Amino acid sequence: MTVILVILAGVVFDPLAPLPSAPAAAMVILQIVHSLPRLRRLRGPWTLAAQALLFPWAGQGAPGLLAASVLLIARGPLRWLLFCAVVAATGLLNTADAYTCVNAMVNALTQGLVLFGVTRLNDLRIELHDARHELAEASVAEERERASRDLESVLGSSLSAIIALAAQGRTGDILTLARRAAARARQAPSDPAQPSFDDLTPRLALPILVAAHLGFLIVSAVFLWRAALPPAVLAIGLPAVVVVTLLQLHHSLPRPPGVRPQHVGWTLPLQLVLVLVPLFLPDRPYPQLIGFAAGSLLILWTRWAAFPAVGAVLLATAATMALRGVPPADNLYWTLNALAIAVMFHGLALHTDMVTEVRQARLALAGIALSRERRRISRDVHDLLGYSLSAIVVKGELAVHVPERAAEQLADITRIAERALTDLAAVPGDSSHALSLGTELASAREVLSAAGATVHADPVIELPGEIDALLATVLREAVTNVLRHSRARHCRIELTRQNATARLRITNDGAGEATAPPGQGLTNLARRVTALGGTLRTARVPGGYELLVLQPTGLGRDPDGVKTVARV
Repeated sequence: MTVILVILAGVVFDPLAPLPSAPAAAMVILQIVHSLPRLRRLRGPWTLAAQALLFPWAGQGAPGLLAASVLLIARGPLRWLLFCAVVAATGLLNTADAYTCVNAMVNALTQGLVLFGVTRLNDLRIELHDARHELAEASVAEERERASRDLESVLGSSLSAIIALAAQGRTGDILTLARRAAARARQAPSDPAQPSFDDLTPRLALPILVAAHLGFLIVSAVFLWRAALPPAVLAIGLPAVVVVTLLQLHHSLPRPPGVRPQHVGWTLPLQLVLVLVPLFLPDRPYPQLIGFAAGSLLILWTRWAAFPAVGAVLLATAATMALRGVPPADNLYWTLNALAIAVMFHGLALHTDMVTEVRQARLALAGIALSRERRRISRDVHDLLGYSLSAIVVKGELAVHVPERAAEQLADITRIAERALTDLAAVPGDSSHALSLGTELASAREVLSAAGATVHADPVIELPGEIDALLATVLREAVTNVLRHSRARHCRIELTRQNATARLRITNDGAGEATAPPGQGLTNLARRVTALGGTLRTARVPGGYELLVLQPTGLGRDPDGVKTVARV
């Protein structure tokens, strides 16, 4: 907001007439209404019409104000037609000579674009900031839709095929398909791509920057041509103006936070030299380009370094012009003109950078949300489907090795696959039903027994729903690991609660887990447990392998330390 007001002052202030006329003052007040967010509700067609009526009598800066207001209030192609009409009308009101006409038109165009650009970019920055989480939410929704399609095409089709194969008694094919699907469920998530869309981008930032620079270039070139300079001076001056303008555009282009323009170590000194040399030309000083260098200093340096440097440049310019005999009024005009140009370019670059930073923050938030969602989906697939597919493999192997029980095992395979399909459908929407510790304990006994292991399990204890579901997930993954990594003959599941802490200890006499590298499953479990304030440890113990979870329950301390309420 401060930058908008400073630029507005630079557009309308005339050092030769510091007290504005009544039409000019009214024009400025209306422009403040049009540009400042807090007053925006007061603007409308009537305020634009009032500015249009005041425009012919408001003096310096009025065309730029009206041009900016047209772009801010009118909509669609009409606003650009009206904008061009304002620029053309400005030329018709300044027909003293070709330079005056071109200068007035280009000033109206560039000042209007700058004011519009800074105001609109400020609005866009606010919109982007307020909507910074919307892209993340949309990206997550898109990822869930994509995951739903992928899971259905890969795992869903596999589970459906397993159900069909079970009905046909094709145990060998079931084993092949279940092992392949289990490997797919255990895969780590791929890195998410950058969010594929961003609906609020600074589309007009670059065109406005280029147009503003081009406008000042045209005015400067026409001024030099009109000044009837010697051919040698003109041959040097015109290329210098072009180079200074291009360097200014180079310094103003949007870039990532903390990144300086390429080759700024020599582009800024070159620009400073090119704008200062015209102050010492033999016939008279030419200070028109000083504002470019001052703008670059404001853009490239920190404010604590830039403000004194810009002040020093402007004071040195004024002192040089005074020593060269420039009248005080002209001296003041050119000094303030340089300051206004510097503030305009700085305002455009500043707001463009702000929009770019907020946009990048939105993209970063979306990327983080997308990555987190992809990990969650992969974790849930691993934890929920890995167990079911391992159980299907165990049941299938039992059907192969004990043919007299094949019908029973195939029925179990169908039941497990149907439940897995239900789990799979719920995963992308983050609405998977909470696991039950009692149900998982009963299932663990069944599957481990089918795999040939003797199971001893403590009774279920009463726990809060979230803790119960967490420990059920831990138990499911632990059983999956026993099935995959060991040939355990004995498995013990101990479940107690003491001092408001639930303790789940799972041991088996298979040694495979201890030598296998930590997999995604244990990593997932550790994250789940840690997220609720608990700890998870795995280790070799005498005679086998142990997984231990200590999880705060938030239920308070029991008088007897352990509360058993149900049995499997």
